[in-house]
Amino acid sequence: MKELAENESLKSFLKSPAPGEIVKGKIIAKEKSAIFLALSNFGTGVISGKEFLRAKNALSGKNIGDEISAKVLKIENEDGFVELSIKEAKEEVAWADLKEVKEKDEIFEVKIEKANKGGLITEVKGIPAFIPVSQLSPEHYPKVEDGDSAEILKRLQKFIDNNLKVKIIGLDSKQKSVILSEKAATFKEKKEILENYKVGDVVKGKITGTTDFGAFIKFPANKKEEETLEGLIHISELDWQLVSDPKEIVKEGETVKAKIIEISNGRISLSKKALEKDPWQELKYKKGDIIKGTVTKFNPFGVFVKIESPDKTTIQGLCHISEFKNETDMKETLKIGEKYKFQISLIKLKEHKMILNLIREEK
Repeated sequence: MKELAENESLKSFLKSPAPGEIVKGKIIAKEKSAIFLALSNFGTGVISGKEFLRAKNALSGKNIGDEISAKVLKIENEDGFVELSIKEAKEEVAWADLKEVKEKDEIFEVKIEKANKGGLITEVKGIPAFIPVSQLSPEHYPKVEDGDSAEILKRLQKFIDNNLKVKIIGLDSKQKSVILSEKAATFKEKKEILENYKVGDVVKGKITGTTDFGAFIKFPANKKEEETLEGLIHISELDWQLVSDPKEIVKEGETVKAKIIEISNGRISLSKKALEKDPWQELKYKKGDIIKGTVTKFNPFGVFVKIESPDKTTIQGLCHISEFKNETDMKETLKIGEKYKFQISLIKLKEHKMILNLIREEK
């Protein structure tokens, strides 16, 4: 090593690297706790001390003559060598590569390593990365009733050790944050398939799951039915009556027809009720009418009341919580499945809205 140090005097007339710069060099010597690199035209670099320990795994298997990248920490140490860091260089090169991948909008595969209730954890070029639940493709989105976090985690854990195609949608080297999206990666492919459909088309498919905001339906992507697409029937599009739980209208595995009402950013929105007659348009009721209705469900904001229309179809109105002292009083006054008299205080047919006042029977 003495000979190497003596040669460092030649650096006085050669361009020196700046601290923080990434340089490449060939391994020219290895010691128990240090490794030396020939840095092209500006001398010799050394990786030693804590930087050697930090880079032990990265240096494992490296031999004399191998070329590696390193980050300049100090232009000249007390022994006259350029002080280097492999670990910092590796991270910096990785972030630069990730930035290029994002700018090129590239799609690549990652292996899922862990899961939490918020999404999936992986790594890209040695950098930890995260796929939020919201960025999973519709096919992989955990369709969990009531948003049960334990059940969501259980379903996400099934992806561990599996590969997913993703794109980078968020990158912040300062915050050490890499956000990936499977949904965005499949968008181009799905966009081409979606050209087979347009708004207004009617599809037939199976309900694959229900959540508190609607039901997912899987239907053929083409006439050969070799591929499938998955869309969402929002809770407001399941039925003309007020729906508080999608399971009241559809069941998982059931085959239904639905109408495509929107295709946007690779997402398909459908409506089941659009294929059914709108019972509200046949109503002859008006504000002030006295009607009978059956209590169907309690909610913190009131109670749903099923009313039979003149043509025997059913709709639902709402008797607001303000009609009662509190929620306890509401549940003591009314019983699920029982019929009561109500007066219509508000009715808007176009908005499918009916507000009812309870007519209390005198004891």
